[in-house]
Amino acid sequence: MKLYVGNLPWSIDDAGLKELFAAYGVEEANLITDKYSHRSKGFGFVTIADDAEAKKAMSEMHEKEVEGRKLTVSEAKPMVARDSPRGNFNRSDSGSNKAPIANSEEIEEDFEDSMDDED
Repeated sequence: MKLYVGNLPWSIDDAGLKELFAAYGVEEANLITDKYSHRSKGFGFVTIADDAEAKKAMSEMHEKEVEGRKLTVSEAKPMVARDSPRGNFNRSDSGSNKAPIANSEEIEEDFEDSMDDED
C-alpha cells in the first residue's frame, strides 16, 4: 500500500523518510522535491507491502510530531489533473465549462451567414 506523508520537516530526505517508517517494513520512500531548486516540498510517499502494517503505520504515525511538525499520513490517492495557472487551455477537459476554440473556417462561415441575414 502506498501512503502519503505530509507536513514533513524540511530537513528530511529520502533516507530519513524511509527511516521514519522502517518499523513498518517500508519498501520504498520518495520525498517530493522542486524540480528546479531540488528542495523538499514537505511531502512524500512510502510504500509498505503488508496492508496491515501500512494501516498500522497510518494510525500510529498520523499527527506524530517530528521536529516540531505533526505529520499527516493517509492512503495515497491518484493525482488529479488541474487547470494550469499558466494559461494552457489546449487540453480537453470533460467537465470544463470553457468554450471550444473555433477554427478560421467556422468564423468565416458564421460571418458569411450573418451578412446573408442582413440582406
